[in-house]
Amino acid sequence: MRKGPSTIPDPAPEQPTSATAISLVLTSCLLFALLDASAKYLVLGGMSAPFVVWVRFAVHLVLAFILLRGWSNKRLFAYQNLPAQILRGCCLFGSTIFNFLALKTLPLADAVTINFFAPMVITALAGPLLGEWAGWRRWLAIGVGLIGVLVVTRPGFGHVGIGHGYAFLSVLSYCCYAIMTRSMSRTETSESLIFYSALTPVVLFSPSIPLAASMPPDLLSWVLLLGLGVFGGLGHWLVIQAYKRAPVSALAPYPYSQIVYAVALGYLVFGDIPDRYTVVGAAIIIASGLYIVRREQTLRKASYSEPNAEAQDLAKKL
Repeated sequence: MRKGPSTIPDPAPEQPTSATAISLVLTSCLLFALLDASAKYLVLGGMSAPFVVWVRFAVHLVLAFILLRGWSNKRLFAYQNLPAQILRGCCLFGSTIFNFLALKTLPLADAVTINFFAPMVITALAGPLLGEWAGWRRWLAIGVGLIGVLVVTRPGFGHVGIGHGYAFLSVLSYCCYAIMTRSMSRTETSESLIFYSALTPVVLFSPSIPLAASMPPDLLSWVLLLGLGVFGGLGHWLVIQAYKRAPVSALAPYPYSQIVYAVALGYLVFGDIPDRYTVVGAAIIIASGLYIVRREQTLRKASYSEPNAEAQDLAKKL
């Protein structure tokens, strides 16, 4: 008996990545690097890290309200699961404050390099938390990425300090935030995810601000403090605009430019020069992360041509 034509669509031909999208991602990475450099400058100058983080989110909240037209956009305030929105906001706050505390003792390049281990941790946690299990190839890439982190931190050689501990806590908090974002994006609006992630820290931690507040000592510190929310809020907005113009896999290599920005700012502002271990470790982590992205892209393309769900499930386990 002759079979009818396949109902599975052919995969769309790969298109060149939009130059505008690439520019948006590169600009956002520069803003994130400026955010880290400014935070490091402020906490090294004696300002309280919790207060710096609170101001960062307060300015971010105002900016999000303006950019997303909160006066007429009902999607900004809509929610299906308010407790989850609050918990997700706390995770982002934790990631930020642990990162700022890490920057107090770590060079910018080291902190940013450790943060880029997050995609591998997310891949590992997505199995037990979301049921999205990684195959052996991706687990191997995760292991290689961990080796890169060990090269940077060099445990057992007297190099690991409290800053590295804060950096790893920042990564873990961010991974929880990212996994919740992935899960909640099915039911929550993108506008509300942006808005409540800033609103939650501002509201919950406002009562403690009178105890944690430390005023900037000079005009430059005031500019940098208020600039934190602009760097963070505008950076996230540019990322969203970039992914409207190009797929995630096509833009995956460009966020690693933040390491280059961090090295440059670390040298220009703080006189930090990354040692060979940081350079080698960063290269290993980048290679591992790009492999995971490439593997996801391969599986996504294969899903168009697999004859049935069983074959697709088998491919994901490889």
